[in-house]
Amino acid sequence: MKSHRITLLLMLCSLSFTAQSKKINSCPFPGYKLVWNDEFSSSKLDPNRWVFQEARAGWVNHELQTYVKGESPKGRKVAECKKGTLRIYTFREDDKVYSGRLYGNRSEGFKYGYIEARIKLPKGKGTWPAWWMMPVNGGRWPACGEIDIMEEVGVDANDVSSSMHCAAYNHPAKTQKTHHLYCEGAEESFHVYALEWTEDYIRTYVDGLEQLYFENDHLG
Repeated sequence: MKSHRITLLLMLCSLSFTAQSKKINSCPFPGYKLVWNDEFSSSKLDPNRWVFQEARAGWVNHELQTYVKGESPKGRKVAECKKGTLRIYTFREDDKVYSGRLYGNRSEGFKYGYIEARIKLPKGKGTWPAWWMMPVNGGRWPACGEIDIMEEVGVDANDVSSSMHCAAYNHPAKTQKTHHLYCEGAEESFHVYALEWTEDYIRTYVDGLEQLYFENDHLG
């Protein structure tokens, strides 16, 4: 599978998406070393950790929102750090909708390891909060690979999913590897979404419960 041979960037995209910090000084898992974290303790996003991705409305998934860098044309924030949380907003301004799309500013990306985030999802039809990983070196989708750690489509409240996309497994071919899990209160409180990635498999978790298991079968 090609995505097992590349490094991936961490990305966040949402409507009114909130990620909460919990202070971590070391990795709690044996065999792992803490290499990247953010506690959102500042009033501003750390540009050494996060980058805004700008994009026009409808760029990828026919979304209504335009993704802007930090603020709308009238100065309204699309993302901010507040009380130990990263908050990503969406709103209408004049005749347009604006929101934030962020990716982890780590040039070498991530390959193998464990990563988690505490996230509270937004409410409402039309929302599509997501936390996923894409290749650092780009490439043509789906052969380039994609790991969806967590997604929720607002019309199905509390139904969270994890997916794998690559040349052999992808939704245009209707072969993607996806697993849905009903997460009670996903839009009311914070829950822990996590990814464990090794050379042999990928696992995702919700509050410590295994959600998706994907074995590296080398089909590409």
